[in-house]
Amino acid sequence: MIPNPRLSLFLLSFCSTSFNSSSAQLCGIKNNAFQDGESVIMKVFYSTLGMYIGAGEANFTTTIERFNGKPAYHCVGDGKSYSFFDNFFRVRDRYESYIDTASLLPYKFIRNVDEGGYKNYNNVSFNQGAGTAVSTNGVFKVSECIQDVVSAVYYARNIDFDKYKVNDKIPFDMFLDDEVYHLYIRYLGKEKIKTRYGKFKAIKFKPLLVKGTIFEGGEKMDAWVSDDPNHLLLRVESPIAVGSIKVDMMSYKNLRYPLTSLISVR
Repeated sequence: MIPNPRLSLFLLSFCSTSFNSSSAQLCGIKNNAFQDGESVIMKVFYSTLGMYIGAGEANFTTTIERFNGKPAYHCVGDGKSYSFFDNFFRVRDRYESYIDTASLLPYKFIRNVDEGGYKNYNNVSFNQGAGTAVSTNGVFKVSECIQDVVSAVYYARNIDFDKYKVNDKIPFDMFLDDEVYHLYIRYLGKEKIKTRYGKFKAIKFKPLLVKGTIFEGGEKMDAWVSDDPNHLLLRVESPIAVGSIKVDMMSYKNLRYPLTSLISVR
């Protein structure tokens, strides 16, 4: 699988000179989109000559656990490339976030990745009140309502897109690789989309990406979530350093609501 943290955010994944709302206004958003026991599998397709081939998959799970005596969502993203694709770019990634069930702000973030021989482990504990993040590498000052890569995806699923106009920017701050990034999602409206799973009514947006070794910075990625209360990620498309990728939702279990956005199964 090609995704790294830049794809995950978004996997909705994601500074501008002006925002249509402040990030503080999105602080403490309530969870109305997902629930304990949800499981979603995304498949990654890679293309260099216009033909997409399956390269890997990612499995996202959510459970409610106790963290320091408090209930927390334990959200995990496991990604791996398929065996035949390992010869080109082997990926074995695991991302974990423990998220406050009341505010959807992260308590802890764990990143353990192996991407094409590049390995990185980082364990981050957030103190939202003190505005600090203690990582494997030290103590860092963070901004108010800071998110990590995983928590930002679940946080974004709870955005009420009906409050925004097409081209509005929805800002948030994210802590990644011991740095604070001021990012946003640009809302692009609603449309119907055909994926490998089926045809959906969807909400489209562009996340502002952090420049990395695979993805270019800026608004190069398109993403679609289901136009129903789940706001389930359906598809991501983006050019990469060599070729392009497409990521489709292929299966799901224990969604909080019926997937009413589904028009027909392929």
